[in-house]
Amino acid sequence: MSQSLLIAFVIFATVMFFTPGPNNIMLLSSGLTYGFRRTLPHVAGITIGFAFMIGAVGLGLGTIFITYPVLQAILKYAGVAYLIYLAVHIAMSGPTTPDQDNARGPMTFWGAAMFQWINVKGWVMVIGTITAYAGIAGFPWNIVIQVLLSLLLGTLSCSAWALFGSGLRPILTSPRAVRAFNIVMALLLLASLYPVFMDA
Repeated sequence: MSQSLLIAFVIFATVMFFTPGPNNIMLLSSGLTYGFRRTLPHVAGITIGFAFMIGAVGLGLGTIFITYPVLQAILKYAGVAYLIYLAVHIAMSGPTTPDQDNARGPMTFWGAAMFQWINVKGWVMVIGTITAYAGIAGFPWNIVIQVLLSLLLGTLSCSAWALFGSGLRPILTSPRAVRAFNIVMALLLLASLYPVFMDA
């Protein structure tokens, strides 16, 4: 593995992890609505779920999607439908109170992990990771390096976005302000679907 290729991959992954996308927008909203501690399963689900996805695709699962392109279309439109559902859920979320029913809480670990498989930006990252950096992906140990780096960068970026949302809690104190913020986040989440429809 060349050092220059590894550095290029780290830069690519850092930009993709830290820039706004469905995962980061949802974490920002969850941090504000539920607080950092309650958002931790969501953080862990994204981080571990995405790293697992890189490993699985890098070790051969991706060939299934190349052989059967219809699966890509199914995942894409399932992802669109689920993101619309999440946008509605976020838009309707208000601040929680200690005595509030927790039935409608933050995304769970498994929910966040499974979401990665229908996350459009996640697939862009995985395809870029496995194809553009094929010199790294050509060997199993190098897939391990990619997975470990994804775990590290994912933990840092997801935590940062959730902490940023949580840090807004003392500022946005009224239910109306929280609701307005979450509506903006829901609109941004819907806006993230623009590349999907342009690519259709």
